[in-house]
Amino acid sequence: MSKYRASGRRSSRHRLLAPSLTAIGLVAGALQPSVASAHGVSGRAGLPVPAWLFAWAAAAVLVISFVLLSTMWSRPRLQVPRENRLVTWRPAYSLLPGAIGIALFALVIYAGYEGVPYYPANFDPTFIYVIFWVAVPVTTVLLGNWFSAFSPWRAFARTLRWVGRRLNLNWRPPLAYPAWLGRWPVVVGLLCFGWLELVYHDHDSPSTLASLSLAYFGLMLVGMALFGIEQWSERGDPFGGYFSLIGRLAPLEVRDGALWRRRALSGVPSLTVESGTVALILVVIGITTFDGASNGVVWTTLQPHVQSVFSSLGLADPAPDEIADSLGLLFAVAVVAGFYRVGVMGMRTVSRRHDAAQLSRLFAHTLVPIGFAYVLAHYFSLLVWQGQAIGYLASNPLGHGTNYFGTAGWHVNYNFIGSTGIWYVQVLALLAGHVSGLALAHDRALATYRSPQLAVRSQYWMLVIMVGFTSLGLWLLSAVNA
Repeated sequence: MSKYRASGRRSSRHRLLAPSLTAIGLVAGALQPSVASAHGVSGRAGLPVPAWLFAWAAAAVLVISFVLLSTMWSRPRLQVPRENRLVTWRPAYSLLPGAIGIALFALVIYAGYEGVPYYPANFDPTFIYVIFWVAVPVTTVLLGNWFSAFSPWRAFARTLRWVGRRLNLNWRPPLAYPAWLGRWPVVVGLLCFGWLELVYHDHDSPSTLASLSLAYFGLMLVGMALFGIEQWSERGDPFGGYFSLIGRLAPLEVRDGALWRRRALSGVPSLTVESGTVALILVVIGITTFDGASNGVVWTTLQPHVQSVFSSLGLADPAPDEIADSLGLLFAVAVVAGFYRVGVMGMRTVSRRHDAAQLSRLFAHTLVPIGFAYVLAHYFSLLVWQGQAIGYLASNPLGHGTNYFGTAGWHVNYNFIGSTGIWYVQVLALLAGHVSGLALAHDRALATYRSPQLAVRSQYWMLVIMVGFTSLGLWLLSAVNA
């Protein structure tokens, strides 16, 4: 930053800006002791170092990363992915993943209606909320968007298209996908699933999950029939669109009947930012934010007051509770959007060349690794502990005492990883996600602004946002299950 050349007063002001903003971030991190000590961390009382020290260290890591990026990263490196094709396969080989996806979907429906209603013994809740919602995006970051090959509704639609062609019934989508609709179906779908998981009181009922799965399957078929399989899978399928977004972080990509390798993170800048894309990324972070905050002192204190307002209107339980939590979910998304808005407006002060809407779209992709970091950090313990349950549920999916694979006697091993180890993974996930976000933002700034100096100055604000998100994430981890 000492390389920046400008008038003396202006240069002095901007030299003071970076440490001032950094101080704000460090103060935000320093606030962690009061939160963590007041509420504790369930199952994490034996940490070798206090939680507040993690907050200070996290802020320091982000500041150091910012300094290194601004001094050693002087040209864009991630805007264009360099890809190498690793493996190619015949189209017929794509039939097996689709068949597996359809079979698993059929099992979900069958277990939901014919299995025991006691959710720990039924296949559906664990499979949907742990394997599908958590394990799929985690593995997607490593392997690319493999779900597109296993998607049961996509595979079923492609099968119908193949059968139609064999019968000389070439179906063509009657409608072109409207540009104004963009990715808004994905946004709405993810919000609905977040509401189902976090707000709806009967969310773990196997029969309810089976009915909703069938309704979703039918809706996806209608969308693909109207707008085309590939168009709808990318923009209209909430889970397909979400996994596709997360898959851009991966060093691998499945495309055109081949496996491609690329530089990690280089798939994110090429994200097409159309209508609803910014909202999609913010919603991913917001859902996880509310999930953590709903167990913390702030919401557990406020929620009864909000709930009492609707109870006074004569609404029967659980409606007041669900309405209150619904407002909390929307408020969490609004808070996340506010964080991002502050960063965008801050960048506007550096250069008037781009308006706020343009900057919001240009830098939206930088939040993708943060969204995944929140998911991994928040759900990691659920994945490594409750995820083991799928071993015995696979042998006894209905809860009727079967033992198809000889694993019905398995149990969850809570010693597989200790609570301290989980804490370290969660903090490292947050740091890795935010450092990756900083790298993507810096790379995009170098490609957007006219000089490296302007690019660095624009990222002062993004540094504050990253520190704020890190502090928020650590606070949520400290408050959850308190």
